[in-house]
Amino acid sequence: MKDVKALCDRVRQIAYDIHVYHGHGHLEKVYENALAHRLMKAGVKFKQQHPINVFDEDGTLIGEYLADLLIEDSLIVELKTARTLAPDHEAQVLGYLKSSRLEHGLLINFGSYKFEIRKFAWSEQVQKSKAGLVSCLISVLFASFAVK
Repeated sequence: MKDVKALCDRVRQIAYDIHVYHGHGHLEKVYENALAHRLMKAGVKFKQQHPINVFDEDGTLIGEYLADLLIEDSLIVELKTARTLAPDHEAQVLGYLKSSRLEHGLLINFGSYKFEIRKFAWSEQVQKSKAGLVSCLISVLFASFAVK
């Protein structure tokens, strides 16, 4: 499936259907297996517990993540069974995206009464331009202090 938006919509609907049927209260692995089962029935290509290598700036392998699901080799899905999603959960998905060099991720929480899903997009170019802007602002700040 080429269109990531359509893929996200499809995964979201399948996950929502799982939430409606199973409710909350199961372990994360139950929801992961349910999502894998329904994706397989829908003919969607995926990998469960997919390893993502983390490299240091010089290319040295420093660790490995296991993403709950990698769908169509383009979408990372991280599942949670928490009362509510937290910033740490979001940071985890962004870390996966940065390390894998993939652009799209979904964070799905089955642990709440209310269905929670968040979409994330990561772009190395955007991050570099933001870093450049911050660096430029810091330089301007230091320059203005030096002038006074």
